[in-house]
Amino acid sequence: MSRLIVVSNRVAVPEANGKSAAGGLAVAVNAALKERSGVWFGWSGRITEEPSDRPVVTTRNRIKYAVIDLKDSDYQEYYNGFANRVLWPILHYRVDLAEFQRAELSGYIRVNKLFADHVSKILQPDDVVWVHDYHMMPLAKYLRERGHTNRIGFFLHIPVPPPELIQTLPRHGEILGSLAHYDLVGFQTESDRDNFGRYLVTRGGQATSDPGVFDVAGRPVHIAAFPVGIETEAFARRARHAGRTDYVKTFRRSVGARKLIIGVDRLDYSKGIPNRLEAFETLLRTQPEWHDKVTFAQITPKSRTEVPEYIEMDRFLSHKAGQINGTFGDVAWTPLRYVNRTYSRSALAGFYRAADVAMVTPLRDGMNLVAKEYVAAQDPDDPGVLLLSQFAGAAAELSGGALMVNPHETEGMAAALKRALEMPLDERRERHQRMMAVLSRNDIDQWAGNFLDALAPPVARPEPVLPRSGSTLMSAGYGWHGVHEPDWQ
Repeated sequence: MSRLIVVSNRVAVPEANGKSAAGGLAVAVNAALKERSGVWFGWSGRITEEPSDRPVVTTRNRIKYAVIDLKDSDYQEYYNGFANRVLWPILHYRVDLAEFQRAELSGYIRVNKLFADHVSKILQPDDVVWVHDYHMMPLAKYLRERGHTNRIGFFLHIPVPPPELIQTLPRHGEILGSLAHYDLVGFQTESDRDNFGRYLVTRGGQATSDPGVFDVAGRPVHIAAFPVGIETEAFARRARHAGRTDYVKTFRRSVGARKLIIGVDRLDYSKGIPNRLEAFETLLRTQPEWHDKVTFAQITPKSRTEVPEYIEMDRFLSHKAGQINGTFGDVAWTPLRYVNRTYSRSALAGFYRAADVAMVTPLRDGMNLVAKEYVAAQDPDDPGVLLLSQFAGAAAELSGGALMVNPHETEGMAAALKRALEMPLDERRERHQRMMAVLSRNDIDQWAGNFLDALAPPVARPEPVLPRSGSTLMSAGYGWHGVHEPDWQ
């Protein structure tokens, strides 16, 4: 059986006691590797004066983790610079926030080549490579340049805008165009897939009779939508257990008989947190009967604290929270609890279960697993209500049960919030059942299996099987195997 080599920016190495990292990528990658022999390769998270000569390898639960350190200049240019100040805003439709510098693009390319050098040393001819996210877009190109003809797949965890916005990126063909060197490129939604397909056409690619295949410079490029799932049953169990802990019970008691609204997002302009607070403020201003009857807990760990846009956003949210509490609160009631700290997955699961309403209202998101985790955490006999942005990737799967909102329409969100707080039990149960059915059909194991089945070498692949009902998996046929790759970026 061939090995699976997973490559990502960061690698979440479990602690010696077996405790795993809580991030969505860590859950996804572990789901892919737990039944397969393989290696997860990436950055250790450490900054050193000299780059690593070779990876540090650790084995946990039969999975090998291989990590390297980066120099400070690499980190600043590749990660803080080009990845997070150029690619992140453009791919989230925020071209106005992108700040391009040639030196940072050079750093991005340099680190991708460094990753390719290290992966090349461990790669065996029958290994399958799965590369994750926007940090590593050109990696397949550099592996091909080093002579590797392995099956290489790529999955993008964040959105893809229309080609008109992609083309605002200087030298976009060198970055997003390099995705054509993968055998399979996966996206969160059909909209993301279609936007990239249109971009391939602008680059000279030709549509084929198969809607998931484009001919680019004489070879097929396969693209498909694979909506990421969660550990549905495991997370539901975690929430049931967490709901019985003293910590979560104390939290719930502190709210009293009031309705509890929850929002959980890291500090980022794509999450729509200011819009959400303004909607809550509008509810309190226009519906005074809800005064002292509702509490909103917004949990927002800080991220990318060196990026000016995030520093300014933190200031704004802190000011807004104080303004809301100063205007509407009193000594016995704090309407908004704005918290900048990280909680464990177990604690969050308990918070979700305790909440009557969750506001998941990004301006643009790849998937947003908070929405799915909130649904899985609910008591099916007395479930809460999910308010979900139409611009979240999860909207394609959960629109049948969530209250869909436009985060740019403050009054509309406030009205939806009022409806959620007042929704009768029968309707809440019906909506929850519809969403849970989707989450059970497409959990994290199903997602990983779908992608890797589509990436498998043609000679080893079974006859195609139609996706399960509710899946947006599209055609993902066979990639090219030529040793000489076309001169196309």
